[in-house]
Amino acid sequence: MNKEYKIRTKNKNVFLRVRKGHFATMHSHTNYYIDVTTQKNRLSEAKAVAREMVAAYRNNTIVDTVICLDGTEIIGAFVAEELTQDNFINLNAHQTIYVMAPEYIGRGQMMFRDNIIPMIKGKHVLILTASVTTGKTALAAIDAIKYYGGFVSGVSAIFATVTECDGHAVHSIFDPNDLGDYESYKPHKCPYCQSGQRIEALVNSYGFSAL
Repeated sequence: MNKEYKIRTKNKNVFLRVRKGHFATMHSHTNYYIDVTTQKNRLSEAKAVAREMVAAYRNNTIVDTVICLDGTEIIGAFVAEELTQDNFINLNAHQTIYVMAPEYIGRGQMMFRDNIIPMIKGKHVLILTASVTTGKTALAAIDAIKYYGGFVSGVSAIFATVTECDGHAVHSIFDPNDLGDYESYKPHKCPYCQSGQRIEALVNSYGFSAL
């Protein structure tokens, strides 16, 4: 695989690690692997990313609960801390913010147990994820929140190729403009596969496995 490099911002702890090549995700083939491993697991980076994300919700956004996808629970905890410190409006009796990850059943369907449902029902829920490309995972979260009686406050991601999902705004720190030539294709329409270029790695929210 091509050498990893960083796309930097003014904040030294907020950057995007990327590799260029031919990669396969569950839903698509792309020419970039977006590596957010340290943003999800290193304290300083997770905190810096959370501060960047919160900037999109400073005006008239109610957040009672943060649903963390793709292993973003550490970032989610810092997002909740930032929202609480900034005296954001929330509807909880305890004036706090819940942070949780969904349980998965079947083909990526999300569910919440009875003891968790009160943290969603009637609450304004922010969806936090590492990336939104095809939007299928974010849409599954939106559907689950609505099913359990919650209200979607928005979708926040480190990297996203879309600006909305099911009518809800998607705010991201990075987007394809930061990469210049980012491409994503449905597997059966991938020009790299059609030209005989081998897939270099399988990638998902946990990382990559070279082939």
